[in-house]
Amino acid sequence: MVQFRAGYPTFARMSEDQVTETAASSSKGRPAKNAAKSGFFARIALFIRQVIGELKKVVAPTRKELINYTLVVLVFVIIMMLIVTVLDLAFGTGVSWVFGGTGPTDR
Repeated sequence: MVQFRAGYPTFARMSEDQVTETAASSSKGRPAKNAAKSGFFARIALFIRQVIGELKKVVAPTRKELINYTLVVLVFVIIMMLIVTVLDLAFGTGVSWVFGGTGPTDR
């Protein structure tokens, strides 16, 4: 059996009753039109409360995940550097060949 860490979605299948129940309940949770006309500072306070609520959901990666993500990024950056270097040399040589002159390989 697969174990998930707390706070992660499990992506379990929902029955049709649950889907319609969720869709019906979401329309009830909409704010009334007069709530949209609340004051400037009330909207700022609401925004700050929502930001704090979202920040409480953030989960820091484990050491193993952090090392894995770092290695993936470094490998990707090195591959992209190699691709850009090869393309730069190829286009530089091609332009030098077309227009004459000294290219990166003709020193």
